[in-house]
Amino acid sequence: MSQDPARIPVIIGVGEINDRPDDPMDGLDSVELMAASAKKADVDAGGGWIEQCDWLTNVAQMSFRTFDVEAMLPKALGIKPATVVEAKGSYGDHPVMLVNDAANAIASGKASVCIVTGGEGLRTAAKRPKKDGGGEDLFRKSRTSASDVRQRYGMIEPAQIYPLYENATRAAWGLSLAQAQAETGKIWSTMSQVANDAEGAWIKQPRTPEEITTFDANNRPLAFPYSKFQVANSSVNQGASLIITSLAKARAAGIDEGRIIYIGAGANAHEDEEPLNRVNWTGTVAMEVALEKTMELNGLAANDLDHVELYSCFPCVPKMARRILGLSADRPLSVQGGLTFGGGPMGNYMMHASAGMVRKLRESGEYGLLYGNGGHCTHNHAIVLSTHPVKGVSFPQDYDFHEEADARRGAIPESDQTYEGPATIETYTVFHSRAGDPTSGVIFALTPQGTRVVSKVEGEDLDMMAFLTDGTVEPVGTSGRTERVGETLFWRR
Repeated sequence: MSQDPARIPVIIGVGEINDRPDDPMDGLDSVELMAASAKKADVDAGGGWIEQCDWLTNVAQMSFRTFDVEAMLPKALGIKPATVVEAKGSYGDHPVMLVNDAANAIASGKASVCIVTGGEGLRTAAKRPKKDGGGEDLFRKSRTSASDVRQRYGMIEPAQIYPLYENATRAAWGLSLAQAQAETGKIWSTMSQVANDAEGAWIKQPRTPEEITTFDANNRPLAFPYSKFQVANSSVNQGASLIITSLAKARAAGIDEGRIIYIGAGANAHEDEEPLNRVNWTGTVAMEVALEKTMELNGLAANDLDHVELYSCFPCVPKMARRILGLSADRPLSVQGGLTFGGGPMGNYMMHASAGMVRKLRESGEYGLLYGNGGHCTHNHAIVLSTHPVKGVSFPQDYDFHEEADARRGAIPESDQTYEGPATIETYTVFHSRAGDPTSGVIFALTPQGTRVVSKVEGEDLDMMAFLTDGTVEPVGTSGRTERVGETLFWRR
């Protein structure tokens, strides 16, 4: 090994906590979950590492918005690290990014022991009053800051936007609705089985593909074609932590070589922060760049990967990612169970997946890939973990590949919300009430001039609702027209 062991970053401890008090009011808050999981990681690493920590970083939590985590967390751990950093925003790729940051800090000599952590006490926060830091609307900021188009046509939360990718990719891949749902059922059923055996998973109840894809009272439809069993489960109290140090320090502490997990190279790229500013809905260049560069930097091919964790807030994400990587839907695409069954603690799921990946690699295999996605299919960060130093990889590394993504990305269609006339459906979704009834739909269409127009489908238009959801005909690519009524555009066949 040519690189100095004092500059080789490794993971030596992982810890997770699932907090399930009978009364959620008695549950741990986000900082307490972070501290509890860090203490478990310390035990996993053999003890004595928390007091040596000089770099403490966490994924931003959303459960208790008034908390000053950067002040509270060191106090909860009884330490005063030289560096305390909270990630800006709460995005699903941030745990992977923080692992990459910690690796760079170790390799550059800026840190000797890093604790990377995150926690969300959403079940508890939902029950506590605002005066105690709880009771907040998770998407309050999105509701107030979203563009007029998003507010007018009901595209505020991720669950209302990701289906646009699902329906567009289905058509682009030449799949029928039944075939696309069967793929979702297979992937999600496998994830439920993985979660059943994963130490830190929230739900341990295997589901069949049919249970995943059949709409009923227990699996109500949300935004077509997604249902409750197909989306992230955020009603959890979960925390997860990693302890990262140098190979030299790990060896000096006598840690068994079989428990040391090496960090490989990572890559990051993103799309525009405005979720409607997409070149198309059949994939994202940023996802392609993040995954392709990660594989390239580590000198790996798809068949080299023993374990993978592909972000799974909604089925379209692992579906797109697996195709970029060339992975089969028949293999497990998660080591933790995904955000439905493993648990969806907002931006911190991939910290749990990282802990799960460390455990998997300690058991078997050589290489594991972690891929996190955040925002509205906006932020992407992937990284490799390994049981040995990855050949050709050294730290610190520049993981920012935004410029390459920008160079590969085509022009975003201009938005024209004044347009009335013929257009072709680009993608769509249908929203449902809690009772499962369709309430309205939204259609993205391209005009003959190549501009993009967003329009609404009325819930009372039963023929159009059936056309969009029954799978008899693929709606994407069919023609119709937009018509203005007041300030709103409606879709007419």
